[in-house]
Amino acid sequence: MNHFYSDIIQFKGNHYDFGYMQGELLKESPILSNREKQLTSMRKRHFNINEKEAIHLFSKFIPSMLDELHGLADALNWTMEDALRDFGGYYVEYEKSGCSILTGSEFLIRNYDSHPGYYEGRYTIYNPTDTGYAVIGPSMQITGRTDGMNEKGLAMGYNFINRVGSENGFVCNMIGRIILETCANVDEAISLLKEIPHRTSFSYVLLDPNGETFVVEASPRKVEARKSNISTNHFEVLTEENRYRMDDSLRREKELEGKQSDDLDAYEAYQILNDKEKDIFSNKYDASAGTIHTSAYIPRERKALFAIGGNRMPVIFDFNRYLEGEKINIKQVKGTLNYHTPFVNMDYD
Repeated sequence: MNHFYSDIIQFKGNHYDFGYMQGELLKESPILSNREKQLTSMRKRHFNINEKEAIHLFSKFIPSMLDELHGLADALNWTMEDALRDFGGYYVEYEKSGCSILTGSEFLIRNYDSHPGYYEGRYTIYNPTDTGYAVIGPSMQITGRTDGMNEKGLAMGYNFINRVGSENGFVCNMIGRIILETCANVDEAISLLKEIPHRTSFSYVLLDPNGETFVVEASPRKVEARKSNISTNHFEVLTEENRYRMDDSLRREKELEGKQSDDLDAYEAYQILNDKEKDIFSNKYDASAGTIHTSAYIPRERKALFAIGGNRMPVIFDFNRYLEGEKINIKQVKGTLNYHTPFVNMDYD
């Protein structure tokens, strides 16, 4: 077992200043150099971007993100095109992953399954002062979010389905950020998902304080919403978008169905996904499908739980207290994984 950690990044201010602050942190971090090593061979093939088209879509769906990207670019002495390519979450390839989500009327629990070598190790708490809702959750591609909850109590997580048939559009982590920062409830999030262009096929799981969960099946071609408390890595409605191999996704779905109940509380549900003995937590890191973190969100209480690795007691963040002005004193969340490759925020030995 090896030790890993996520840095806690909290900020209150406008988007440009948030971007600039993150750029300053990145200059002192191994993230950019480690990512550059990973992406150099891929960039010509996967990381093309139409700057004009990307700016148009950001202006339509989340114009404040352009300010954040400008702040990042200025701090790093990059061009805006470079910032859009590396941090924009538009028309770039996404590493395949697993992921399982279980919800109840009071909670959303999510295992983020991927490869540790692509994981950023950043847990962000951002309260914008210019526009948009405050959001708590892990980051991906710096500006995106793998899952999270906003100040209105809207919680979101997503599941990878397929990247065959990809088209121009936003990737999942940027769509997650846009949902959380611009949508007050599940209905608004569903409307956004039906309008925004999708790069690849993902399910987006949505829960707000009303207590009813929707799974939105989104592909570049079609978007459908359905009610469900379980989501793994296959579509139930848009089945033509599924991968050929769905055995493990179906297995995890069946396991979750057998373990859920109406009287399940948030911590019991958290244990179902985080305990290694429960058959949902995964060690398949080489296949980009090992469980890296377990997140839990309790919308009515505005509490977020987070842990790295399995069989861990979660760190509990009281988002309401933060919104009332109380600073969160946690600097890092630490954990262990049965894998040798560090997160990109960590120095290689």
